[in-house]
Amino acid sequence: MEQKDNEAGVSRRDMLKGATALLVGGAAGYLGKSAMASAAVNEDKDSPPLPWPWAKLDPLEAGRRAYRSYLEHKG
Repeated sequence: MEQKDNEAGVSRRDMLKGATALLVGGAAGYLGKSAMASAAVNEDKDSPPLPWPWAKLDPLEAGRRAYRSYLEHKG
């Protein structure tokens, strides 16, 4: 069965595609803008200059902390 276009020449499928593209584009723009704003805020904080010094980690202690964090935050 063939679908006929309405008088304006736009099908329902084309309308849904356009609406979806508009929503996705708007969401991407909003998220990009908020990410840029948070990056600007993070730059203002006092942090040591790069490159940061290397810190030697104890693998057993790192494993214990990771395991405890996993249990406390339920995965």
